[in-house]
Amino acid sequence: MATANSVTATPVDWAAILAAHDRIRPHIHRTPVLTSKSLDALAGARLYFKCENLQKTGSFKIRGATNAIFSLTEEEARRGVIAHSSGNHGAAVACAARWRGTTASIVMPRNASPVKCRAVESYGGKITFCEPTVTSRSETTARVQAETGAVMIHPYDNDRIIAGQSTAAKELLEEIPDLDVVLAPVSGGGLLSGTCLGAKGIKQAVKVFGCEPERADDAYRSITSGTLQSLETSDTIADGLRASLAPRTFAVLQKLLDGILLVSEAEIVAAMKLLAQRMKIVVEPSSAVALAPMLRAGGLQEIAMAGQHHPATRKIGIILSGGNVDLKW
Repeated sequence: MATANSVTATPVDWAAILAAHDRIRPHIHRTPVLTSKSLDALAGARLYFKCENLQKTGSFKIRGATNAIFSLTEEEARRGVIAHSSGNHGAAVACAARWRGTTASIVMPRNASPVKCRAVESYGGKITFCEPTVTSRSETTARVQAETGAVMIHPYDNDRIIAGQSTAAKELLEEIPDLDVVLAPVSGGGLLSGTCLGAKGIKQAVKVFGCEPERADDAYRSITSGTLQSLETSDTIADGLRASLAPRTFAVLQKLLDGILLVSEAEIVAAMKLLAQRMKIVVEPSSAVALAPMLRAGGLQEIAMAGQHHPATRKIGIILSGGNVDLKW
């Protein structure tokens, strides 16, 4: 069965990123870049937050989903689309499918956040639940795709998705062109590989680091070992970071990434709370992962040394990937 990867994919070069940005610009927000003097003081650097938590559907995922779905041919669009997701990609695919005038089937793990399930349904997505394992997710998606004939919109193993995600870093560097470093969360690698491409496409010398929970450290192990690693399951609070890299994203990161920084569960929670307290913005744990390394003792020096950069590094961009969190008052 044909997929969006095989039918419509194009190499993710700068031309593809520019085309993606033109394609999605009428549909998405150009999210703000916010700053905080109090967080600057804690980090010992000037921090610039690209607030994708304020994006449509509440995360950066709408960028890639919109690019992929609006790149489909009319025949493909008539068949509908299918995706597997822990939440944010599913909501984005359902929303972009509605904009395109087609249907969306979303496969989600049974332990997915209820607020993310409600978001998928609110955009018209039809959910099929699976067990919270990589194998079950793949098998369930394949079964539903065979039943529906829908086109697969993979959350990260898709060039159109990566090109769309690249636009967040592109916008950040367009606004703050003299950044020394950009930090972004990593899961399947769509956002992080896109961040490498989008940021370095504007400023080749900028350093890009992925940030990852210690309890879901497959990307760190993949990059440090040079061999693609995966996790069948993980129990990190950062529910959006439980996927593993694909060969496509791994290849981009091997070429362009400057390193991966691991953070503890306690550091994730602390960063999430601090963003709410100091900046009055709500982010999900997966977003807070990107700030967490800057808040620990020696965090700035750790980044500087890992990137073979002088410790005087002072301007750091941080991609806040999403804000879909169940507050449970």
